[in-house]
Amino acid sequence: MGDISFPNGNGKVHGNGNGHGNGNSYSQRKSCWYEEEIEENLRWCFALNSILHTGATQFQDIQLLDTKPFGKALVIDGKLQSAEIDEFIYHESLVHPPLLHHSNPKTIFIMGGGEGSTARELLRHKSVTKVVMCDIDEEVVEFCKSYLSVNTKAFCDPRLELIINDARAELVKREEKYDVIIGDLADPIEGGPCYQLYTKTFYELTVKPKLAEGGIFVTQAGPAGVFSHTEVFSCIFNTLKQVFKYVVPYSAHIPSYADIWGWVMASDYPITLSPDELDLRMKQRINGENRYLDGKTFVSASTLSKAVRKSLDEETHVYTEDSARFIYGHGHGSDHNHNHN
Repeated sequence: MGDISFPNGNGKVHGNGNGHGNGNSYSQRKSCWYEEEIEENLRWCFALNSILHTGATQFQDIQLLDTKPFGKALVIDGKLQSAEIDEFIYHESLVHPPLLHHSNPKTIFIMGGGEGSTARELLRHKSVTKVVMCDIDEEVVEFCKSYLSVNTKAFCDPRLELIINDARAELVKREEKYDVIIGDLADPIEGGPCYQLYTKTFYELTVKPKLAEGGIFVTQAGPAGVFSHTEVFSCIFNTLKQVFKYVVPYSAHIPSYADIWGWVMASDYPITLSPDELDLRMKQRINGENRYLDGKTFVSASTLSKAVRKSLDEETHVYTEDSARFIYGHGHGSDHNHNHN
């Protein structure tokens, strides 16, 4: 059976192909596989139980797969966004460092986050009184509400205000300021809806003015491995350094992403807490136990390897609309013949 391609995405499903070897190895391999192209000469495959849903929204291609190694997995524009088994690593890393470093986080604005997991982690904080979740793609949000039961409670929480709009337009028109603004956006890929929300202009003219005193901004920042961090991570870090006084890059390994992933936290106020102070704040402020993040874990996450530190120190590229960098892949409806910067 040949490839069944999802429309416009990079992910493909392979049917029961020829198993190599004989005996048990054949029956174990006789399975449906999902394949994602990570780079031009690198692909990542995992076995599927079933394809739960596949479709295209106005902005993105979307699939929900039931995978053997990672449980239910959400795939957007051919890139795995979130898998049931390890999404807690990503979402705890995105949410808790900025909220814990803030003295008293009450109001939060999420750019993106349609899946609901970021809101779920935010709403565990006792101090939080309002979470605005602004995602451009209503179909993705409705889809996640229907299929991802782990976030049902978060979607029903009265502190959550769900807005369907472009995050930049929404931030610009709002009067209020926020204690924490979170970028839980898809990666900057060509033809995708998000790459302009990683630019210096956006950070400087839209995000920063909407932060209250003591405010902290955090964004997911793409792959952060020894080789992959040069795609967008180092550039996002350097761009935020032009806008904010204190910038902290950190990373963690996420098995379903087949890589180390990066986040960057930024503020005009110092963001340094000891592991013990972080642990104490977690105990006092957060309902329930974290599975991944504690004080020592954050110290480890924000201690990047020598190669990556050197690269970040030497990075000169600033992310602008005219000099965007993209991770490998193509967005919904993009021109597949584009060359990447």
